[in-house]
Amino acid sequence: MTKFWTFASGSTGNASLLVCGEVAVLIDIGISCRRILQHAEDAGRSPEDLTALVVTHEHEDHVSGLRTYTKRYSTPIFCSRGTGAHLDYRLERVLPLLRPLALGKPCDLGGGVTLTLHPTSHDSSQSTAVRLDTPDGSVAVLTDTGVVPEETGAALLGADILLLEANHDVERLRAGPYSYVLKHRILGPEGHLSNAAAARYAAESVRSGTRTVLLAHLSEENNTPALARQAVEAALAEAGLTARVVVVPHNTASEAFTLEKSPCGV
Repeated sequence: MTKFWTFASGSTGNASLLVCGEVAVLIDIGISCRRILQHAEDAGRSPEDLTALVVTHEHEDHVSGLRTYTKRYSTPIFCSRGTGAHLDYRLERVLPLLRPLALGKPCDLGGGVTLTLHPTSHDSSQSTAVRLDTPDGSVAVLTDTGVVPEETGAALLGADILLLEANHDVERLRAGPYSYVLKHRILGPEGHLSNAAAARYAAESVRSGTRTVLLAHLSEENNTPALARQAVEAALAEAGLTARVVVVPHNTASEAFTLEKSPCGV
């Protein structure tokens, strides 16, 4: 059985964990090291048990706990080459831990689990989406991107569990208090996915086999869980598709989402 949790999701911090047998993969560490340790313990893992830490990009809401974490633990850090170069510049002690990956090339983490990074479109060094394939199924993480690059969208399609950014409602953002510059950044091709864009991709992915869509990285100012969920559920209904749609919490751990082989092994 494979289990997946989010520990936080939003502008104040992002982190999630996949556990498959002896393999445990932490994706981003944008909350305090103390909180990471507590959530990992609740999931039955300690830092010494972690196989890998994946960093999608260097923005603070994805790496804020990394400096403290690397002072205490030696978990290998997988990321793009661009993100690795940025982390090496910013943080002492991190270089020996870095395992930069070529985008689109699977990396064997053991236990039948493979990690593949794919490019996203975000204002960072070389941000990535994440696909983890396990013997029980697959999990994809697609957040922090203004658009879904064609090659990345195709590579993530049909993951059993899709953690997908639904950052903002466009009209709510346009009418809100943010400055023109910030609105332009968020709405731009290197910003964040709107509810409508997330809904379009979610429908495409569900059509290809995704069973659970987890909506993530919602703006607390420019979105609501109800708006995000309604947009995706409406797109699925219009396409004649069904899937479980869940908005994951901002600042607390989610439930455990599970993947398990059917009795017949398929």
